[in-house]
Amino acid sequence: MVNTLFPTEISEGWLIIYLDDTIICSDSWAFHLERLGRVLDKVIGVNMKIQLKRCNFCFEELKALGHIVSGLSLGIDKNKVEALLLKPNPQNKKEIMSFIGFFSYYRQYLKDFAVLPKSLYRICDQQKLFEMTQERIEAYEKMRKALTKAPLLLMPDWNIPFKLYIDACGDGLGEDLVKSKLLMTNLQRDQCVTSQDK
Repeated sequence: MVNTLFPTEISEGWLIIYLDDTIICSDSWAFHLERLGRVLDKVIGVNMKIQLKRCNFCFEELKALGHIVSGLSLGIDKNKVEALLLKPNPQNKKEIMSFIGFFSYYRQYLKDFAVLPKSLYRICDQQKLFEMTQERIEAYEKMRKALTKAPLLLMPDWNIPFKLYIDACGDGLGEDLVKSKLLMTNLQRDQCVTSQDK
């Protein structure tokens, strides 16, 4: 229902809705008040309820869906990472898969994302027994460390040209989108064996 209530606002790019989270983005205080008014008018018009205790109004930076979002950058919510670091090492396939899922959620921040979890993926094979070899323990620790050292990603400045750096190896493909030597985003994926050059 929410997406059908705000098609114009969403298509204009300043209203972001994900499940029950709604974010209004603005370049100035005046724009923000005008946009907030538009959204609230529609909410009131359809008798939608808002839980004020769960609302944050007029922040320059906020936590949303595991990220710290501002007009200038995007970062990992360190509280989410700290909670993960407090957990004991995985003891079964389900816990490994959960960890890989968490790691994958933050892939845009992580250098070597495609290569790091390779040995852990092999544990998830249904035919194999769960075994944390030294190689897998090292991969797990590298992945945990990568999450703690993840960079802030800058929002794009459309007036400066982009540079795209691409790298490929036998294990994966990776791209870095860069502006003025500052990392914008980090995209990587595992390369399927059937598509690798032989």
